[in-house]
Amino acid sequence: MTIFLILAPYGAFAMLMLVTPATVSLLCAALICLAVIALDVARGRTIKILGVGSVVVFSAIGLYLTFFDATLSSTAVRFAVDTGIFLLSLLSILFRHPFTRQYAMEVVNAETARLPGFERANYLITWAWTGAALLMMIGNIAVLYVPNLPLWSGLLVAFAARNSAVYFTKWYPQYRKAKHGTPPANALPSH
Repeated sequence: MTIFLILAPYGAFAMLMLVTPATVSLLCAALICLAVIALDVARGRTIKILGVGSVVVFSAIGLYLTFFDATLSSTAVRFAVDTGIFLLSLLSILFRHPFTRQYAMEVVNAETARLPGFERANYLITWAWTGAALLMMIGNIAVLYVPNLPLWSGLLVAFAARNSAVYFTKWYPQYRKAKHGTPPANALPSH
């Protein structure tokens, strides 16, 4: 359930971009992010870097479209969102707070969180999400600048990159547990 809530704003954004104006899609995604943050607070959980950062990304792009340039193509808007998420993920690594750690800390015990492999696992999983965002950016750039490239090719790249990151997020902690006999440090839990 948690991974669904984490990805819900992005899924809603992607689906709405197919049928509504970009500003509506961005606003809805930002509102869903805020709802997920409110749900976390209501459950006594921490406010997440990814949630707050996503609200900022969706809102900033929406405000840009509203006040400066409403003519951006849907591919350019998706590129801007992917770039924002890429920077958010990369900055979380550079500032030594991989965004996945907050999710992991809520599902593991204190003993597991102190293991050296726990921190390493969170960095690797965050790198996987950073790489997925980079691939999505590349897919959007290709659609923007390669004539005759169908729109669905960029969407296919985004789908494959995101699903690969989800798979890695679920697989890697179990792999570490099997290989090293340590409890899993699942960064983005599926419950």
